[in-house]
Amino acid sequence: MTTETTKNKGWLVVFAGVAINLALGILYSWSIFKDSISKSIDTGGDGAFTWSKAALNDPYAVCILVFAFSMILAGKIQDKYGPRVTALIGGVLVGIGFFILSSTTSYALWVLGFGVLAGMGIGFGYSAATPPALKWFPSSKTGVVAGIVVSGFGLAPVYIAPLATYLVNNFGLQHAMLIFAILFILVVCGAALLLQNPPAGYIAHDKSNTNTQTTKPIASKDFTVKEILKTPSFYLIWVIFFIASGAGLMVIGSISGMAKKSMGEAAFVAVAIMAIGNASGRIIAGLVSDKIGRVLTLLIIILFQASLMFASMLVIGGNTEALLIVLLATFIGFNYGTNLSLFPSFTKSFWGMKNFGVNYGVLMSAWGLGGFIFSRLSQTIVAKTGTHTTSFIIAGSCLLVCALLALVLKHIEKKQITA
Repeated sequence: MTTETTKNKGWLVVFAGVAINLALGILYSWSIFKDSISKSIDTGGDGAFTWSKAALNDPYAVCILVFAFSMILAGKIQDKYGPRVTALIGGVLVGIGFFILSSTTSYALWVLGFGVLAGMGIGFGYSAATPPALKWFPSSKTGVVAGIVVSGFGLAPVYIAPLATYLVNNFGLQHAMLIFAILFILVVCGAALLLQNPPAGYIAHDKSNTNTQTTKPIASKDFTVKEILKTPSFYLIWVIFFIASGAGLMVIGSISGMAKKSMGEAAFVAVAIMAIGNASGRIIAGLVSDKIGRVLTLLIIILFQASLMFASMLVIGGNTEALLIVLLATFIGFNYGTNLSLFPSFTKSFWGMKNFGVNYGVLMSAWGLGGFIFSRLSQTIVAKTGTHTTSFIIAGSCLLVCALLALVLKHIEKKQITA
């Protein structure tokens, strides 16, 4: 296989992964579906939703949780049977989940369809997209390749938010779910056929300067799950991921409702623009971390996100200018998106590539629990108080703790480089 052919195959796998994530990123458009359900509850009548307002984020929160924990199983399947099979399973599961949503207003069935089935399908598809792409490229490109692949997931609401708004307004929520079900099966399963690992014995050629290793740790061996659970770095990274992702998902799951007071029916614009920030954060963080190191990049982002959370509690909820809402949404989305680029890179650089699928699946439990707890807590607080202020105070304070933990992780990283 020539160098040029190898390079082209690697990029084909990258863009297949982007396509899969562009479909599965519908998770980040939940706030639009939630607004439609909330409006139905308020309107009432035959066929209306009858949920408790405090439960409006439950399908989203369960989806995040199932998504994360299903990646452990999906990672094992991906490591054993390859990415193609794993992604095909994911496309079918998401499609079935949305078919269920298209025929019911039942709270339990929405938790099953969106939370469990779609969550599991997203986990399978997502876990199959990044590992094969990373295997085609050298360690000096880990950050940027991971960033490009996962950017599709973050960028999805740019088209899904206006599309979902159009479909819901013109055809109703149930018919919109049916259309999405069909699209998911076609797109995810079609792109899955293009995923493949490099041949046995393949070694990616690295043209970069070898001194880049001074800024990034290189795994001394390929760690198993049992072995990473014995390392202090795992627990530090897990807690940081838990807080950083939970704070971002809390805002993403409610941004449409937050923007309604200032933007009305155009609130979907805030969702779409937040998605641009989300996607660009993944790519830019990948590029920057390849230059200055993962942990330093992470520390900068955490401090920026904390400041935005404290700023948001003073801005969101009143008669705020739409432009300010959009700017906050963009930067919060940007900072959140960096997590989904940095933490796959941590997994590869700290614990190796051989067991990447299952190792990253275990680490993703932090993302799932963070999203579940923060979004559920936020919705409960909002239902009781009518404002997001307390949620932002909690998130900002937790992020400051994160920054201290990142400094400890930086010390561990230095020891790994010099070992």
